[in-house]
Amino acid sequence: MTKKKLHITNGTSLTNNLQELNISGDILTWHEMLCEGPTVKQIDSIAFIEARRIFLNAEYNIEIDEYEFKNELSKLDNSQDYSEIVLWFEYDLFCHINLIGVISLLQQKHIQLPIFLVCSGRVKYSTDLKGLSELSHDQLLQHYEDKVLLTQKDLDLADTLWGIYCGKDHNLLKPFIVTSSSFEYLSNCLKAHLERFPDSKNGLGVLEHNILEIVKNNTIKSKHHLLGYALNYQGYYGFGDIQLERMINKLSPFFIEKDNAIILNKKGHNVLQNIGNYTETVNNYITFGGVKRLAFKFDKEQNMLIKSSHNVN
Repeated sequence: MTKKKLHITNGTSLTNNLQELNISGDILTWHEMLCEGPTVKQIDSIAFIEARRIFLNAEYNIEIDEYEFKNELSKLDNSQDYSEIVLWFEYDLFCHINLIGVISLLQQKHIQLPIFLVCSGRVKYSTDLKGLSELSHDQLLQHYEDKVLLTQKDLDLADTLWGIYCGKDHNLLKPFIVTSSSFEYLSNCLKAHLERFPDSKNGLGVLEHNILEIVKNNTIKSKHHLLGYALNYQGYYGFGDIQLERMINKLSPFFIEKDNAIILNKKGHNVLQNIGNYTETVNNYITFGGVKRLAFKFDKEQNMLIKSSHNVN
């Protein structure tokens, strides 16, 4: 019997595109956002599901479909039926944290198959980075044709990074920013991750800072309008609507909504000028993997995380 390929996609939209293109093989659709909330290294475990269930319900009112999650993962229990695995993930932090988690899961299950990566980002004749679901069918097929075979060194790197992300010291990620690998955008994503901790001077993560800069430099009519800007100008984060909406709401103390417009208040102007530290004003107690966001702050001069004195309980 001829063995099939197993495709692991970054979401339903891409799965639908692959089905329209009649790309052969089975598909496992990954429905997680591991870049936020607590994680457990052993993904196929009760502890992992419980940690994710509590977080997603509390922060985003999302109920995990445990049956669907386990049903998708069960496809990995019959790896002998497949000839290879193709991972479809994008250039951004959102996808890269999912990517290293998926690769670690494959390692945990001792799957010994060739593993390929299809990763979007820079596209010929375009100045913007593109997500997989933004590509035309021809571009998607070309990306598939150009897929990269991951080496054992790549797989070990991803597994190591996942372990660090689930741990307590994310400064351990720093040396890997300059590590050579088949992950073209990994360096940008690791830097973006460290910079989303509160800045040691003003208490904002870089993305929060950028959102307030958008308010300062543009005519913004509403939070929904601001969300559109934030989605389009977020660099290597790749966050979705619900994540950025949550962030914008956390930033409400820094702007005024009136007369069909959003403008910075005094506090908003001060924070952009590093006049005072506003970590507690942002009040973002989210967890990144194994670390509470408020347990550390990012020091630009030292280019590293330093322990914070803020109460993170």
